[in-house]
Amino acid sequence: MRIAFLGLGRMGLPMARNLLAAGHELVVYNRTRSRAEALESEGARVAGSPAEAAEDAEVLVTMLADDAAVERTVLGASGALATLPEGAIHLSMSTISTALSRRLGREHAAAGQAYVAAPVFGRPEAAASAELWVLAAGAPEAIDRARPVMEALGQGVIELGEEPETANLVKVAGNFLLSSMLEGMAEAFALVRKNGVDPELFLDIVNGRLFRSPIYEGYGGLMVRGGYEPAGFALKLGLKDTRLVLAAGDESEVPMPAASVVRDRYLTGMARGLGELDWAGLGRIAAEDAGLDG
Repeated sequence: MRIAFLGLGRMGLPMARNLLAAGHELVVYNRTRSRAEALESEGARVAGSPAEAAEDAEVLVTMLADDAAVERTVLGASGALATLPEGAIHLSMSTISTALSRRLGREHAAAGQAYVAAPVFGRPEAAASAELWVLAAGAPEAIDRARPVMEALGQGVIELGEEPETANLVKVAGNFLLSSMLEGMAEAFALVRKNGVDPELFLDIVNGRLFRSPIYEGYGGLMVRGGYEPAGFALKLGLKDTRLVLAAGDESEVPMPAASVVRDRYLTGMARGLGELDWAGLGRIAAEDAGLDG
């Protein structure tokens, strides 16, 4: 398929590589052009703007940091919406708000284009090995046409109905569960460390006897080692996603008090200049609050 791929960050670059490896024809755009040029030797063509990238695309893929980046790249001046051909599909794989997802659906429908929300679960290493889980919501026909793209990127596609924003809601709700787990783990590690218990032993006990989870094992290992750099998923993005889930709760009149606690913990990290750490850096914040070394 002819794909325009916009956004070559820590997730987008390996995803684009997997699409090239699967035999798709890619035109790529990134604000930092050098990241796009890194794919030229692998067969991608580099565009000078989102509009140029989208001109002949069958599928437009966006993998960008936040609402502002998606709005700018798709709807702004030199944005992709204006040049994306009629009948083409925008496969929005960014973690964005439900409100923006609804707006994108309206804008694409008015332009005669299709829109599928398809955010993913998985860290950069899962993106590199094509082991992401793709959440897809939109018109069934559009999902079916975009399926070869999604299947080249992950280990499975989970369909969530015809309202695109449903996929975005599920994504931010899932990330909220991960953030809540990180906060609970951070507090527990701080407690046992303050009382002289080896945190590695504690992790082995709770993840080997109480329950077993690769998520606990992976993130617990980061906290035990203090391995917060380089970030697989930055703390500042954890704050962004927590704000998104709180906004969804406000819209649905669903109180989310735990999400408010997690948001404040992320804000503490931002105030301390820790926004570029992995979001497991909540462990460092909890440790410092307990008078321990992070």
